[in-house]
Amino acid sequence: MSVTVSAQKKKITDPAAKLKDEAIQDIQSKAAEYKKNAMEIWGFAEVGYKEVKSSGLHQQTLKDNGFTVEAGVAGIPTAFVATYGSGKPVIGILAEFDALPGMSQEAVPEKKAVDGKNAGHACGHHLFGTASVAAGLAIKKLIAEKKITGTVKVFGCPAEEGGSGKVYMVRAGLFNDADAIIHWHPGDDNEVTMTSALANKSAKFRFKGIAAHASGAPEKGRSSLDAVEAMDMMANMMREHMPQEARLHYVITNGGKAPNIVPDFAEVYYYIRHPKKEEVKAIFERVVKIAQGAALGTETTMEYEIIGGTHDMLLNKTLGEVMQKNLDKAGGVDYTPEEIEFAKKIQSTFTFKAPAIENAAKVKPFKTVPDAGGGSTDVGDVSYAVPTVGMSAVTWVAGTPAHSWQAVAAGGTDIGAKGMIVAAKTMAMTAIDLYTNSVIITKAAEEFKSAKGDYKYEALLGDRSPALNYRD
Repeated sequence: MSVTVSAQKKKITDPAAKLKDEAIQDIQSKAAEYKKNAMEIWGFAEVGYKEVKSSGLHQQTLKDNGFTVEAGVAGIPTAFVATYGSGKPVIGILAEFDALPGMSQEAVPEKKAVDGKNAGHACGHHLFGTASVAAGLAIKKLIAEKKITGTVKVFGCPAEEGGSGKVYMVRAGLFNDADAIIHWHPGDDNEVTMTSALANKSAKFRFKGIAAHASGAPEKGRSSLDAVEAMDMMANMMREHMPQEARLHYVITNGGKAPNIVPDFAEVYYYIRHPKKEEVKAIFERVVKIAQGAALGTETTMEYEIIGGTHDMLLNKTLGEVMQKNLDKAGGVDYTPEEIEFAKKIQSTFTFKAPAIENAAKVKPFKTVPDAGGGSTDVGDVSYAVPTVGMSAVTWVAGTPAHSWQAVAAGGTDIGAKGMIVAAKTMAMTAIDLYTNSVIITKAAEEFKSAKGDYKYEALLGDRSPALNYRD
């Protein structure tokens, strides 16, 4: 009997549990306000390094709530660090807010672009940044009320979609004083992310030739488009001789202006990915040689500009297990009958069998799958600077792929906003554990050092300045 009473007393007086309940209530009470901010940014739909309004809204929200904001960090106008509190521990929360080009879409369950808009939030970063700010504000409130001690930082991270914004922030040392970094991502599952990302290196290859009349004097011309096509052909032949885990993809961003003019300029944009950063470097060098060969064979000249480069992800099981408990507490989301009808219409547009809509209410069990990542993220570079943990929350209809019009549509509704609140609560609770239990931070740091080993961080994009116009 005494054991039962003691256990009940411990549960009631557990300071972390009480603080978590307060954070949950604080975030839930402001859910309408956070949804408003997220939908404003959904409407802005600003692409990488152009997120002036989106970044500005987050910065103003944080300033209005007592944070000190340093803007324009790491040479990026839309990057910022917002700080509240003092001393250790220093817990950072990542916020993203860039949209994707060519993904304009209304918040309706059929494909319909917004008039006059090109970009859209097909990866849900309008929700990403807003949830991170919400979690930061919940922690700030507890620090201000002297219920926890330490520092909270919200990192405004532009251009995740191919621009490698966080890499420049890592390179500038902005994460060096952090004890742990927390992040999340919109998705169609509620789960702690214990899957690594693919290392990635990207570049734009530019060929210059000689313009001529394509019919009247073709012999006088040297086609830069021929060079691009020759490069692409050889790169595709190389696929047979790459490691099977590698990924190689490209788009021709400039192929000339008119069929009757031999193009004197052409450009192709390449991504190279692999689970290991060393393999990415090696394959990239082979692609450079292919570009050189294409230029030689077409009597054009070639130069290339590295656009982005990101590391794989260092997973931290210590932090992952802590976040899992908090995600379990936050739970999933339930849909109204109207939202279920919306979801069914979205799923009817899929070309594959979709998972059950009811999965939105479930939380996946904790599972580590180190090398199964199919995408790349500049969070990988952050994970090489400080112990890092992330999660996904259901903001899209079950089965929805990222970078799709269906993701944009759902993200512009309460379906997206509900998942955003789940993420905000989970991140805030995870941070509370770190503020109230120093053993977690110590253990996470030891795991981080072991996983990183002797590797000395080196940005895959080299020493170039931020590619602020990479979307032009």
